[in-house]
Amino acid sequence: MGAIQNILAVILVLGLLITFHEFGHFWVARRCGVKVLRFSVGFGKPLWSRFDRHGTEFAVAAIPLGGYVKMLDEREGPVAPDEQHRAFNRKSVWARIAIVIAGPLANFLLALVAYWLLFVAGTSTVAPVIGSVAPDSPAAQAGLTPGQEIVAVQGDRTRSWEDVNLELISRIGLSGNLDVSVLGEKSTEAQVHNVNVNNWLAQQDPPRPLQTLGITPWRPETPAVLGQVLEGEAAAQAGLEAGDRIVAVDGAPVEDWLGFVDRVRHRPGETLALRVERDGEYLDMSLTPGSREVKGETIGYIGAGVEPVSWPEEYRREIRYGPLAAVGQSVSRTAEMTVLTLDSIRKMLVGLIAPSNLSGPITIARIAGDTARSGLESFISFMAYLSISLGVLNLLPIPVLDGGHLAYYLIEAVRGRPVSEAVQAVGLRIGLALVGTLMMMALYFDLMRL
Repeated sequence: MGAIQNILAVILVLGLLITFHEFGHFWVARRCGVKVLRFSVGFGKPLWSRFDRHGTEFAVAAIPLGGYVKMLDEREGPVAPDEQHRAFNRKSVWARIAIVIAGPLANFLLALVAYWLLFVAGTSTVAPVIGSVAPDSPAAQAGLTPGQEIVAVQGDRTRSWEDVNLELISRIGLSGNLDVSVLGEKSTEAQVHNVNVNNWLAQQDPPRPLQTLGITPWRPETPAVLGQVLEGEAAAQAGLEAGDRIVAVDGAPVEDWLGFVDRVRHRPGETLALRVERDGEYLDMSLTPGSREVKGETIGYIGAGVEPVSWPEEYRREIRYGPLAAVGQSVSRTAEMTVLTLDSIRKMLVGLIAPSNLSGPITIARIAGDTARSGLESFISFMAYLSISLGVLNLLPIPVLDGGHLAYYLIEAVRGRPVSEAVQAVGLRIGLALVGTLMMMALYFDLMRL
């Protein structure tokens, strides 16, 4: 069921992003007087199509990994004399630049709208309060202690663990002092702690900023109470029910949910003697965990989930803005994520970020499914970031991508004449090789993660 949800989620996300991207090209082409022959979401044989009154075919094709807008162009076939003024190649270089750049700009616009909706509707998060600090870790050496709230990294404000992680990841490759500003439990003035780092997070796959610092986020105590029991799995077969509290395993007391999970994971196929509290009464039960393979390791699995716990109000944060203030915040967040994406590409090229961090369709599908299950807020946030990534990647000066065409047209604008067909043909082959190689690498790393 999870795989189906992942597939549906990624089709929805990619379909929406591709449609917006291609609509950007389409809309500007129409405004520039270019005849659009086909607007296709997906590649290959059309599964559905129809024509509008302008003669444009709108199609949904079988392979949902891209799309295209096919325009009237004399370089791709003969054009009737009375239609030549509507051909793409007959338009001014500035019109062609506008048409090419409109696709990526549409992706940035989609991200702006998505972030604006999130800021207006309000997002719920938890304060980035330190739960524990590993002994002799960089955080411990810098004087960070449990109970402190991280309010800024390198001077940039942080209101959630997501903010903290983004700020830490954006400093990959840093050597020197990493400034972490914190508030104590009773203090009102932030204190700055200097964490000494060397080639921060370089070549980590994936980057683990909090673990590398030695910080574990604070979480409320989670008692070992079952919130859900899956039918047909080991927990249900043992007679466990939602609401049961696990008191002891093999006579040893269970302190919290993680302690119970740890014992189950290390005992696949072994019978465990449970002491369970149900409606004020204590029951003795036997449980034999099933097994699952995770990253080459066999672990115990019982098919049960924990009962959710409420976060104390003092740890909760509601981030919400009015419609006008949200515009500025959405622009700021879009710009921040764009810079982060560009910087990540640069760092991958210079070797600070391992190529194995590349993600392909399998990873995108998994994350899309996970965020969809986490709620609409997470799903929209992921879609916005993916839209920015699509916009940035399409603007890279690689032939076959929008950025490659844009580079040719900018050269033409400067020189006063177009780049020769021979040069463009060579660039096309190089571009196809680069893009094909990147796609194969991303798919390979996807499969390795499985």
